[in-house]
Amino acid sequence: MLKVFYCDFHIHTCLSPCADLDMHPQALVEKALEAKLDIIAICDHNSSENVPYVIKATKGKKLKILPGMEITTSEEVHLLAIFNSLSDLAKLQVLVYQHLAGINDEQKFGVQAIVNEKGEVEGINDKLLIGATDLPLNELLNYLHELNGLAIAAHIDRESFSVLSQLGFIDEKTNFDALEITPATGFTQARVKYRELANYSFIMSSDAHYLKDIGRAATKIVLEEPTFAELKMAFAKQNGRHILEQ
Repeated sequence: MLKVFYCDFHIHTCLSPCADLDMHPQALVEKALEAKLDIIAICDHNSSENVPYVIKATKGKKLKILPGMEITTSEEVHLLAIFNSLSDLAKLQVLVYQHLAGINDEQKFGVQAIVNEKGEVEGINDKLLIGATDLPLNELLNYLHELNGLAIAAHIDRESFSVLSQLGFIDEKTNFDALEITPATGFTQARVKYRELANYSFIMSSDAHYLKDIGRAATKIVLEEPTFAELKMAFAKQNGRHILEQ
């Protein structure tokens, strides 16, 4: 039976340099449950070390975690990658770190903490996660799909770090699975503003960097169960699975 699931596919942890240190796995999961979310994706900037701990923090709880990452391409476009498995995410992480230069400046960008499901610090990531990789957008899209991942253009309505702000358009051959808009625009206004993108599925996410923001924007999606396979069908508008633009 199909039913509505509340989803937020763009949540950061304390590993992201611009996120609050309170965004550790246990606190994040508790807040997501409080916000009555059913499915969330963890998408830290160019990194994924906290994702397994968020999954562990959901043990015994009704919350589905999808492994993900927010990658910055060579064009400085933010791209959300979502996977079914940690092993596929790990393959992407290897590629991203091979193409990400620089060392983090904690005074300027903040601490990049790896924290386990008990709230204990496992380590500090010293890579320049706030930076851009030297991977072109189309190359990344192809690689994500080779790994059976979903590729979402992040916050397309923002004036920086979006595919529209950086490239000026979305080529019809660009193989995004969905486009993310911010709550500042909303579904109705986005459909009017971006008529040329009518064939794409739109989602809305919180892009939470602070606990208070988790679930402040979510997408209602009609699925049979909270799985990656069901989400893939919804993005493709198949078998009755679809996004409710409300």
